[in-house]
Amino acid sequence: MSAPQHYLTMDLLRFTTAGSVDDGKSTLIGRLLYDSKAIFDDTLENIRRTTAQRGEENLNLSLLTDGLRAEREQGITIDVAYRYFATPRRKFIIADTPGHVQYTRNMVTGASTANLAVILVDARKGVIEQTCRHSFIASLLGIPHVIVAVNKMDLVDWSEERFNTIVRAYAEFASRLDIPDIKFIPLSALHGDNVVDKSTRMPWYEGGTLLYTLETVYIGSDQNHVDARFPVQTVIRPHTNEHHDFRGFAGRIAGGVFKPGDEIVSLPSGQPARIKSIHGPGGDLTEAFAPMSVVMTLDREIDSSRGDLFAKRHNQPLIVRDVEAMLCWLAEAPLQPRGRYLLRHTSRETQCMIRDVRYKVDINTLHQCTDDRTIGLNEIARVQLRTADPVMIDRYKQNRTTGSFILVDPFTHATVAAGMIITPAMSPDETSG
Repeated sequence: MSAPQHYLTMDLLRFTTAGSVDDGKSTLIGRLLYDSKAIFDDTLENIRRTTAQRGEENLNLSLLTDGLRAEREQGITIDVAYRYFATPRRKFIIADTPGHVQYTRNMVTGASTANLAVILVDARKGVIEQTCRHSFIASLLGIPHVIVAVNKMDLVDWSEERFNTIVRAYAEFASRLDIPDIKFIPLSALHGDNVVDKSTRMPWYEGGTLLYTLETVYIGSDQNHVDARFPVQTVIRPHTNEHHDFRGFAGRIAGGVFKPGDEIVSLPSGQPARIKSIHGPGGDLTEAFAPMSVVMTLDREIDSSRGDLFAKRHNQPLIVRDVEAMLCWLAEAPLQPRGRYLLRHTSRETQCMIRDVRYKVDINTLHQCTDDRTIGLNEIARVQLRTADPVMIDRYKQNRTTGSFILVDPFTHATVAAGMIITPAMSPDETSG
């Protein structure tokens, strides 16, 4: 099934940036905004003034993303910073994530909704541990497009040989990952080479600039338009004279296409109905698709509420209580084997227990560690969960919304983990291979 035609004209790209400390992420984003004329005059004047106060020679464009005073004083970015800008071709949302090892959880947060990841590599250092870490997380989170931005080419004399060495090293590591689209761009964020404007100092590079690549990368097929999924967030009953009998189900479509007249089932109960109408912010719709937020009415009364999910009658998700997933641990306190947590999956919340830790992943080597199953902050593991109530799931590779969840501490209500569903849980015999 092809995507809806008007969906293909969607002009919003969400991308994340990641790299090691001092690779130049903030400077790169600042250069991107500056050279694409996306900075207000008063903001630019403030950056000029701050740069002069510091006694720095070049305009410090990293100040555009290092918005907190504490960040500026330390010279590091310590949280996920979101920035918005637009060009005539496309709108962008950038998530700038820190480079420190201990901030892996921030990259998971920033990259969870991204279509694309820009991974910076210092041309002098090449592919290092953090490069592998960030690439593995991008692969784990199902980001389909990666741009490897080889920065600071000015410090290696614009060397084609050095660039090619880094490309080979990265390609060798990435061959073990699941990233379908990888592009390499040599650039200098400080001087602007190949960021927005084509560099005259690297004539050997024949590819597009970073901005051109961001503007033209095709993301129309990134959404799942085949498997229709609609998690119900709330039931709307106005109880007004005008809408006395109105009963609508509100939520954000997580996949596929819905149209009035479609046969659906409400899960987990399995009650069937037909869609009577679909309402959007601008009025009635003839079709709706991910990631639109809509209100649906049905042709009959069914017992459905928040946490349920609508799907097509002949294309339903799995309804399970045992789940196998990759888990990125986000909390200071370690994972508790047999521990009980709240699992939030789409609009559904239920209690769960971690039944087993299959293995921990060494992010740098991608080896599976079965001898040490203690899972601490920023570590990633394959686990088996059992939920108190049924959950309607797809594999994460199939649908990033219905295939993901978070775990919440039931006492502090802090988010402790982000999970990507691999499959319904299997027995040890089935997973031994």
